[in-house]
Amino acid sequence: MKRHLMFAAVFASLMTGHAFARDTVHYFPVDVAMKSEPGKVGDDIPLYFAGQTHPAVVKSFGEFATNKKTNAFGKSDDVACQHVFLSAVIELQERARKEGGNAVINIRSNYKNEERASATEYTCGAGAVVAGVALKGDVVTLKK
Repeated sequence: MKRHLMFAAVFASLMTGHAFARDTVHYFPVDVAMKSEPGKVGDDIPLYFAGQTHPAVVKSFGEFATNKKTNAFGKSDDVACQHVFLSAVIELQERARKEGGNAVINIRSNYKNEERASATEYTCGAGAVVAGVALKGDVVTLKK
């Protein structure tokens, strides 16, 4: 009897641990995320995702990366991912301000070091408790 109870306890703990280890990779639309929390992202530093046309680059400050996480507990994957995407974009804008740039270009997803370039979608990993977005972008000064 003790052996059966012990087996049941081990099986239950394995199943519970597996449920919390979920890591679903999603591809969500950039435009929906950008509109999800109006006023959160500044408009002083334009953002250009991979493949989008932009004015000529006058000066480049280098490539910078973000890796943001957010609490996803009790939230749908799309809501959690939109929130953390905005945090990642804001961090790129803050870096541009710090470096003296006026835009971030060539923004692409870099979730788990897998680059994915898209002008319309970003990659988000969502688990039972945490959601994450990693982005890379080039901080530049664009011709006005």
